[in-house]
Amino acid sequence: MAEGIIVKALSGFYYVDTPEGIIECRARGKFRMDGTSPLVGDRVRCSVEPNGKGRIDSLYERRNFFIRPAVANIDTLVFVAANTNPVTDPFLIDRVSVIAAEAECRLLLCINKTDIDTAEELYDIFTRAGFDVIRTSAETGEGIESLREALRGQVCAFTGNSGVGKSSVLNALLPGANIETGAVSERLGRGKHTTRHVQLYELGNGTYIADTPGFASLDVEMLCEISKENIQHCFIEFAPYIGKCRFNDCAHLKEPGCAVRQAVDDGEITASRYRSYQRLYEIAAQRKSWEV
Repeated sequence: MAEGIIVKALSGFYYVDTPEGIIECRARGKFRMDGTSPLVGDRVRCSVEPNGKGRIDSLYERRNFFIRPAVANIDTLVFVAANTNPVTDPFLIDRVSVIAAEAECRLLLCINKTDIDTAEELYDIFTRAGFDVIRTSAETGEGIESLREALRGQVCAFTGNSGVGKSSVLNALLPGANIETGAVSERLGRGKHTTRHVQLYELGNGTYIADTPGFASLDVEMLCEISKENIQHCFIEFAPYIGKCRFNDCAHLKEPGCAVRQAVDDGEITASRYRSYQRLYEIAAQRKSWEV
């Protein structure tokens, strides 16, 4: 019996990283029957046959999981952004931050291409909100060691709108991985998706990094499962003000005596983040009660 972590799943085969090395496994039929198919990132127990092939027998309890991309047990979700072609919309980061908060995993913002544009506004918005923000340049190597240290000992997933240099950052972190990169269309201002499946790369010191398909594939359906009442709790900088409004059921939209809105007026919460809260609240509010 061996134990390890699934680092790749492809065509019905699971590749499990164990102390004895990578073992190619099939999963027991019971997983298909009970709907708990193994995912990349799962900690598993597997039996090994004399020919070196394995079979996954059981899964450890998951910390969290995503369906698109199909990955489990993420400690940190790294959003790679840029302020040059293509420019990242802060609302995309805010949307992903809510998904990360709901999954109880940390969001780290990696602002790339700083050799071209240091993205002062993005940096200010998200550092003031309380997120860890690291500026990098995959071209020059700036910030790569700081990012490596910030991820030490964790299972991490990278995402971001295509073309911001996500694969280039991963290649800088993982020399020799040769992750495919794509050019950015000057006409459209967006990149070509280059990642086609989820794979965990071992960085050392107990650190695993998942390269995932581009931003459009992130599990945005998770966002749809969050009730409008819970959206406020996914904005970390709202925490000091929640419960201090005039009304206990304050939605922080138009109600008088709202502590959150006052914090926005006072500059304690950025207007950009508050606008994202309004948009996400309205998205959640559009669902019928039986859809939640």
